Amino acid sequence: MTGISNLPNFYAGQLSTVEIEAGAHRELIGGFWEEIGALQFGFLVGRGLRPEMILLDVGCGCLRGGVHFIRYLDEGHYFGMDANASLLRAGYDYELERMNLQERAPRGNFLENENFEAWRFGVEFDFALAQSVFTHLPREWLRLCLGHLARCVRRGGEFYFTYFECPDDWPSSLSRTCDAHGGATFPDRDPFHYRVHELRECASGLPWLFENIGPWGHPRGQHIALYIRE
Repeated sequence: MTGISNLPNFYAGQLSTVEIEAGAHRELIGGFWEEIGALQFGFLVGRGLRPEMILLDVGCGCLRGGVHFIRYLDEGHYFGMDANASLLRAGYDYELERMNLQERAPRGNFLENENFEAWRFGVEFDFALAQSVFTHLPREWLRLCLGHLARCVRRGGEFYFTYFECPDDWPSSLSRTCDAHGGATFPDRDPFHYRVHELRECASGLPWLFENIGPWGHPRGQHIALYIRE
């Protein structure tokens, strides 16, 4: 399960400089630039994120949340990882530059990687976040991510991730309409939905404790959950 061809097709395309300057990167990640960026920031600070902590943004894209975290955290304490190089470029060269934040986040703090190998940073993280990543990927990718993050999130560290929730009694083969999302979610294709017990099972045999949190004010109806590193 490697290679960018396995990622959602809409996310594999590379944006040109002209497209980035026109703001296409903000649309590629789903819009709601201000709303979801502020939501991520406020949520993690409310859960105990402090400036001296080290944060990993999994699927950081063009830094919709990153611009908030970089401004808040101690210099060099934000790390971002994404599979799409053009989104990373848009975040660093456009979004951070326009906010005069590049000096607070060295370019080496960003990694193009499609397999969640965050241990390649050589850093131990206090918090990790994956916002609207596993809404586009099936369970085996979540388990892959958990395996890699177990190598670089400290004991007691917290990994938050968002997902579309499906009730346990919903027929396993059927799609489900999500009004806030504006369409359907599916058990076997993008956008994916998850049952809570499936999320718990993804950590089976790995050093994580699972805690479901639920709704958190996401404009597309995504829920949020937590894995705590044992």
